[in-house]
Amino acid sequence: MTTASSTPTNFSKRKKRNGYPLWLNLHLYLGLSIGLIFVLAGLTGSALVFYVELDELLNPALQITEEQSRQKPQPYEALFQSIRKSQPERNGAWRLEAPRHSQAMVMARYYKAKEKEHVHFAPLIAWVNPYTAEVVSTRFWGDYVMTWIYDLHYELLLDTTGKILMGIIGILLLFVVLIGVYLWWPKPGKLKSALTFKPNASTERFIYDLHKVNGMYGLLVLFLLLVSGAILELPDYFNPLLNKLSPLYEPPANFSSGTLDKTRISLDEAVTIATNRYPQAQVRWIETPANERGTFNIKLYQDGEPSKRFPKTTVWIDQYNGKIVSMREPKSQGFGDTFLNWMHPLHSGEIAGLPGRILVLASGFVPLALYVTGLLRWRQKRRAKIRKTLVI
Repeated sequence: MTTASSTPTNFSKRKKRNGYPLWLNLHLYLGLSIGLIFVLAGLTGSALVFYVELDELLNPALQITEEQSRQKPQPYEALFQSIRKSQPERNGAWRLEAPRHSQAMVMARYYKAKEKEHVHFAPLIAWVNPYTAEVVSTRFWGDYVMTWIYDLHYELLLDTTGKILMGIIGILLLFVVLIGVYLWWPKPGKLKSALTFKPNASTERFIYDLHKVNGMYGLLVLFLLLVSGAILELPDYFNPLLNKLSPLYEPPANFSSGTLDKTRISLDEAVTIATNRYPQAQVRWIETPANERGTFNIKLYQDGEPSKRFPKTTVWIDQYNGKIVSMREPKSQGFGDTFLNWMHPLHSGEIAGLPGRILVLASGFVPLALYVTGLLRWRQKRRAKIRKTLVI
C-alpha cells in the first residue's frame, strides 16, 4: 500500500522522468524574455478593441451631434466629389467606409499616397460629414495616436519585418502557454485545488496561485488570440498551407470596364446595383474605379458573416454601363476561406458583438498579470536558492 508520505515523492520522480525540469526552464526563460512582447501586445490590443471609438473621443471634430444626425445624408457621389476637391492631386481609387451608425463620419482611404510609398500600409484617411459633405479631417495612418498603437501592436513599428517577427513570437508564445498547461496539469482528484486559491496561504503560494488561476481561466481566449494573431501576421506562410487543404478564393484577374463611354455612373447608382443584387445586405465599403478601365468594388455585409465592418460579400460593377462584372459570395466558399474570414473578427472580439469585444479587452491584461506573477515567482525561488547556498 502507498503511504501518504510516499505519494509526493513518487509524483516528483515521475515529473523528472517526463522532462519536467526542462519544460519548466523553457516556460520560465521564454516567458521572461518574449513575455514582455506578450505584455505589450496584450495592452495595445486592449486599447485597439475600441480604437475607432477612442479616436473619435480624442478628436471632437469627428463627432456628429444628435441634432445634425436627424438630417438627410448627402449622396455618396457628393461626398466623393468633396473629397476629390479637397485632395485634387490624389488620382486613382478611393475606398469609402459607410458610417457605422447615424452619428459617425464616412471614412475614405487613399492607398497610393507618394508621401508614404515606402511603407507597406499607411493610407491617407479623410473624414467626411455625411450630412454636410464637409471634409473635416485628413490624416495619414500611423501619424495619429490610435493608428500608431495599431502599428505597434501589429508590427512593432518595424513595418514588414515587424509583422514577421510578431508572427514568430506569437507562435513561440503559444508554445509557452501550452507548456504552462502541461506544468499545471493536476494529479487525479486535484482539479478543484488546481483552479482555486489555497486558503490562508503564504505570500509565495498566493503568487503561484495567482499565476496559475490567471493562466487557466484566460487559457481559451489567449489560445484563440495567439492562433488568430499568428495567422493574421503571417498570411504568406499560412495561406499556402491552408490552400492545399481547401482552395482559397482568388478574384478574377484584370477586372475591366468594357466600353469606355464619356461618363461613369455615380457611386449611388453603383450602390443601388449592388443592393438590388443583395437586398437584405448592408453596404459597408465603396471603392471607386482606379482608372478609366477600373470597376466599382462594393462590399456588403450579410447576416451570418463573422465581421460586420470587414465583410467579404463583394460586387464588382462596370463603371460605365453598370453591369455586374463579378461577385464574391462567402456563403458558398469552402472551409479555407471560411476559416480565414473568422480570424480578424475572432481576434478583435467582433465575432461575439459587444460582449466579445469587452472579453478581448479584459483578456489583454492577462499577459501582464502572468508576467508580473511569473517574475515574482522566479525571484522568490532565486532568493530561496541563494539562502540555501549560504546556509550550506
